[in-house]
Amino acid sequence: MLTRRRFLERTLQGSSLVALGPTVPGFLASAAQAAEPGKDNILVVVEMTGGNDGLNTVIPYADDLYHAARPTLRIAKEQVVRVDDHVGLNPGMRSFEKLLSDGRLAIVQGVGYPNPDRSHFESMDIWQTADPKRKTGGGWLGRSLDSVRVPAGQIPGIHVGAQQLPLAMRGSATGVPTIHPNKPYDLDLAPELPGNFNGSIVPTRRGGQPSEPAIDKHQADRRALIEELAKLSPARDDLRQFVQRTSLQTYAAIEDLRKITNTNGPNGGPNPNNFQAGFRNGNGELASNLTLIGNMIAAGFGTRIFYLSIAGFDTHANQLQEHQQLLQQLADAVSGFFNQLGRSGQSKRVILMTFSEFGRRVQENGSQGTDHGAGSCLFVAGEGVKGGVVGPHPSLAADQLDSGDLRHHTDFRRVYASLLGGWLGCDSATVLGETFEPLPLLKES
Repeated sequence: MLTRRRFLERTLQGSSLVALGPTVPGFLASAAQAAEPGKDNILVVVEMTGGNDGLNTVIPYADDLYHAARPTLRIAKEQVVRVDDHVGLNPGMRSFEKLLSDGRLAIVQGVGYPNPDRSHFESMDIWQTADPKRKTGGGWLGRSLDSVRVPAGQIPGIHVGAQQLPLAMRGSATGVPTIHPNKPYDLDLAPELPGNFNGSIVPTRRGGQPSEPAIDKHQADRRALIEELAKLSPARDDLRQFVQRTSLQTYAAIEDLRKITNTNGPNGGPNPNNFQAGFRNGNGELASNLTLIGNMIAAGFGTRIFYLSIAGFDTHANQLQEHQQLLQQLADAVSGFFNQLGRSGQSKRVILMTFSEFGRRVQENGSQGTDHGAGSCLFVAGEGVKGGVVGPHPSLAADQLDSGDLRHHTDFRRVYASLLGGWLGCDSATVLGETFEPLPLLKES
């Protein structure tokens, strides 16, 4: 029989939901007391995996050098979604027009970092750690999770997707669960194997029908211990209080997820809020995942930072249509997400940011595609955003390029600093390791 003491020792050592430091419990308790349920701001980060071609995303349609550099990939002035007299958006991003006209979309141009690395892996690590020197442990969002306010018993950060937890969300003392959107959820208590204990207590993926899974005797013992612990009277010591709160948090999170992801409505008919419907209707995985996040926000889940991704931006060949379709998926999903937030009365609390590891080269290649580049663009959307173009478009003149790539004039960490300090209420210098001047991205409160 697994004893309570042995269970706690192993669970606290092996849990992927919590990783304790010596001062974490007291810190989390004070942070929870300061939180305001349903009022704190939320940040959603969308990774555009593969290196998005910023030049065909925010298009300098009035620049002859653009059209000369891209004889087959250029997009004509008549096709772009006009932003101003100099630049326009890719025609696939037509659904961004409403956000633009409402002043809820900021377009940050010329974003990058010093001495750019054109490797997918190295550059993505730099963006996710916020450290071009690659000496910082953990991700920029993971580090921020230790200081964001959350309601008592809530999960501060969640990754939504079928991939492993991204580096950006690692390094938090509270831990970050990954939610696989296409699977039911349950408390996974792996059987004890000699020399191989898995003490994870997180919502996890299970195949098959969403019914109660069979568990062996060891799993039953662990489940009974967690339930007993959760029912105990409030603990006086920080450690037991923290474990109790974590147990209750896990059970509450799983139950809320079951309700949100239930394909059936309360009367047995279709659930109108079912996030998977968007995917089945051809709107794509990103739209489906954002709908899930919108439902979690409307349900008062309490999470402050969400992370998800859309892949396919490594467009070395036959780029024109494929890239336009990807950007349409992005714009349609983001616009639909904010429409959903508006219907639930949550839109004022949410800002969404996109990023990609690098841009593409200015000159198209011989395969009607583009190769790895440097500087690019990103979007920041929401009612709290000061909309419009931020920064000039990088010059396309030959003497202004960096080995054939767009030069950056805005360090991406200035974007991070703006959102960390101005939106999430974190000390951005502590998270980023140094002080960066915020960009004029947010409206004055």
